[in-house]
Amino acid sequence: MNINQLINMVVRRVTRNLVNRGIDAGMAKVAGSGKGRSSGGQAAKQGTNASRAARETAKRARQAAKITRRLGR
Repeated sequence: MNINQLINMVVRRVTRNLVNRGIDAGMAKVAGSGKGRSSGGQAAKQGTNASRAARETAKRARQAAKITRRLGR
């Protein structure tokens, strides 16, 4: 194994980790897992249910992406 292969291996690993971190951050942002407004009314309760469902959907999407990456190896 030469130095070029070692460098490529490290670069691929770092790139993969950065891309995965970016995907996870984007999914969390879309799912609304960050801080939101809470007015305490019915709309806020519906928003929490919707955001919970979105977070669960994002979690399933991450799991599917992980399985897909494993199968692609």
